[in-house]
Amino acid sequence: MNTLHRSENSRAKPVRKGLHPKNLHNQGYDFPALVKSHPALAPHVKPNAHGELSIDFADPLAVKTLNAALLNRHYNIVDWDIPEGSLCPPIPSRADYIHYMADLLECGLGHERPSIKLLDIGTGANGIYPLLACQIYGWQCVGSDINPQSLENVATIITNNPKLKDRFTLRTQHDKNHIFEGIIQDEEFFDVSVCNPPFHASLDEALKGSQRKLNNLARSRGEQKAKTNTPVLNFGGLEAELWCKGGEQLFLKKLIRESQVYSTQCRWFSSLVSKADNVKPAKKLIRKLGAVDIREIEMKQGKKVTRVLAWTFI
Repeated sequence: MNTLHRSENSRAKPVRKGLHPKNLHNQGYDFPALVKSHPALAPHVKPNAHGELSIDFADPLAVKTLNAALLNRHYNIVDWDIPEGSLCPPIPSRADYIHYMADLLECGLGHERPSIKLLDIGTGANGIYPLLACQIYGWQCVGSDINPQSLENVATIITNNPKLKDRFTLRTQHDKNHIFEGIIQDEEFFDVSVCNPPFHASLDEALKGSQRKLNNLARSRGEQKAKTNTPVLNFGGLEAELWCKGGEQLFLKKLIRESQVYSTQCRWFSSLVSKADNVKPAKKLIRKLGAVDIREIEMKQGKKVTRVLAWTFI
């Protein structure tokens, strides 16, 4: 594919304005280098409407293959894969979350801190937060999930990357009514917990949200509307990953209330908050439960803005 051997000008322009200064993806994607490290990406890379190399972000396989290439080239993770229909996380914004948590814990790059312990609530089939935390900062990580099949997939990724074996462990949450209970063990202490909560209240809501994404992607390519009557979840998402009863607001409420019970066993609790309207009530509840510090961290990737709420009782 000759287009992959162009000069440096073929690189995507720096479109990821606003990412954390330490984020490796601040200058966009170097597709020729990514293809070199992960040849399976080659068929998905072609010039976009602006003449820059890109992929079709509405194509689930293209997005998944890009992720595998990014993890291979930048984080030395090989054979990353997820089952069809699983949530496919955007690597740059996930790395941002980890960098901001490192700031909170005052961890610098280049100085591995294996004593730092991270808990990922709902690690999914992709295991992305612990994978990045292990590879960027050398932390010890625990990933929990209610779906045994998701954990089996992450276990395969760990097996394929032996250096992760002593750093990344998995735990099954057997009770859907609990988040930390049954996961945080007696006398155990975590420095930080991270979470990407399910943000839809139903499958129908998730599909409508996906259709909006597809339409936005189509508009960015100069099309009027995405050419589909049946929305595809281009970034995937199983039930527990994308939607739950009560959606993000109710999940956050449960997460915050249960964090108080484990207030002495985790230094910083945190969660992504996708919907801006959910920030204020979440902060109000955190204050009510006696947290001594609350941080709202804004993260930007292009035009997209997401927030992380972090709080501590210590």
